[in-house]
Amino acid sequence: MSKKDVEILDREVCYQGFYRLERLRLRHRLFAGDMSPPIVREVIEKGDVAAVLLYDPGRDEVVMIEQFRIGARDDPRGPWLLEIVAGLIEPGETPEQVARREAMEEAGCTVTDLLPISTFYTSPAKTSQRTHLYLGRVDSASAGGIHGLPDEGEDIRVVCLAAEQAVKLAEEGRTDSTWPLLALFWFARHRDQVRDRWLTGAV
Repeated sequence: MSKKDVEILDREVCYQGFYRLERLRLRHRLFAGDMSPPIVREVIEKGDVAAVLLYDPGRDEVVMIEQFRIGARDDPRGPWLLEIVAGLIEPGETPEQVARREAMEEAGCTVTDLLPISTFYTSPAKTSQRTHLYLGRVDSASAGGIHGLPDEGEDIRVVCLAAEQAVKLAEEGRTDSTWPLLALFWFARHRDQVRDRWLTGAV
């Protein structure tokens, strides 16, 4: 089946702020072949995202960030989560450009190489947003401090971790946000290959 098998009957914008909430009345093709009766679904729209795990192969360190997240406000460990840099893709930008821009804005790091990890729907039951996930090569020697854009309410602390430590945090459930989890699990599998490639210049 394809998008031709979905019929939008009505669309209503319920809220427009940092995110847009839409209510759709629709029908879609059933696996049995017929069209479904009309159903109502709400979707949150904001646009696609580029996210990048920053890695220094020379020091064997990853550069991550810590910031306040409203969705984790009731978490027993507090709403400051250990994450990777990420940002919304604005019109006219490529995911790669956003990954490099966000690395500088949120962590003060220049990305010199960028490897694609995956592209996926963030949470397709409630949003059309897709995430473009990368591994970016950086020099972590001077990484640190507080970053972010004040006009966007960002207060971001840079955290440098030994690669093994970062992977262990993910495995122990102490890094419990989707983007860093996926990135770190991929990194754990490909770290030696990527490190050798970046250090030796092998293609």
